[in-house]
Amino acid sequence: MTADFLLIDVGNGRTKLGLASREAILDRRELPTRGVTPALVQEAVAGWTFESAVLCSVVPAAVRAFQDAIPRLTVLNHETPMGIGIRYPNPASIGADRLANAVALAHLHGAPGIVIDFGTAVTFDILSADRHYIGGIIAPGLRLMTDYLHERTALLPQVELKEPETAIGQSTIGAIQAGAAIGYRGMIKGILEALRKELPPGPVHIVATGGDAGWIIAGMQEDIPVDPDLTLHGLRLVAQGAFK
Repeated sequence: MTADFLLIDVGNGRTKLGLASREAILDRRELPTRGVTPALVQEAVAGWTFESAVLCSVVPAAVRAFQDAIPRLTVLNHETPMGIGIRYPNPASIGADRLANAVALAHLHGAPGIVIDFGTAVTFDILSADRHYIGGIIAPGLRLMTDYLHERTALLPQVELKEPETAIGQSTIGAIQAGAAIGYRGMIKGILEALRKELPPGPVHIVATGGDAGWIIAGMQEDIPVDPDLTLHGLRLVAQGAFK
């Protein structure tokens, strides 16, 4: 398959790959981030041809493997043209995936706005009305919290995350599921409430992404769209450069 761009989102556990035209993501693949090598990267993109590639990463040690495997690779950072501004004390410290999310928010949804990314950590990234990245919030991810309960206690099991039957747990597993679903949604709502108070009055564009986004948002009384490809779309827009 031939397209304009290869999009690479290097996460802590998995790396998402997207083959994209200027307008859309045409195909998707994944590979484990841990232990990635140039040979594994080349195997993962076999059969794809593209003009250029853009990458964002939260795992600096993994970037070299992609640079060695793929020519004409742009590694997104705060100095990359993105069509948004940055009003933040230390721009170099902003995660590249968070910048990609902010780009997608600005160009596909609007500003002022908030991106909620449910990954290993759950991050909130905020755009001002004049489309500047102004900061965010980082909290433990849902699975990080539940896995930690299991790892740091003698009796609490590792559980499948799903909707609890009741708020009052009738078993240890039910209690953990209720704490995860109800408690985590409460945290999300509380953070959104605090952020809205600090943004100017009026509509705020909110979009969610990440592995647990659909499940968490579905149980909230919030009209928040979920876009599992938001980060890749941000990379596509950076590669496209339509905002220049």
